[in-house]
Amino acid sequence: MISNIMYKNDRLIRRYSESFKLKILDELTAGKLNKYQLGKAYGIAPTTINEWIRKYNRKDLMNTRVTVKTKDEITRIKQLQKEIEQLKKLLLKKDMEALIEDSYLEVAAEQLGYKSVLELKKKLSIKP
Repeated sequence: MISNIMYKNDRLIRRYSESFKLKILDELTAGKLNKYQLGKAYGIAPTTINEWIRKYNRKDLMNTRVTVKTKDEITRIKQLQKEIEQLKKLLLKKDMEALIEDSYLEVAAEQLGYKSVLELKKKLSIKP
């Protein structure tokens, strides 16, 4: 099981053999015990087992998140995504309109002899 036991600063450091690590991964693959159960049975932290999974590139043993959605949820998500796109387009249009309005005001201020758009807005009682 353990190929080497060392102490560092009065702390036990365990070194596991390659064959032991692979045995744990094989047991995990068999599916009788999960990482937490294996860790408890062998005195190994589940995070250590995760390190071995990464080391041996066993992505099939990593936790995977499966999201199950009803048709209503999928429909609602699609509706919300469509609404988000519409709102983005509307926001872009409003930004463009504001930019155009600012440009008109700059030209008007210059042609009417005002020093700035702010001065023109004050004269016309437009909130800056």
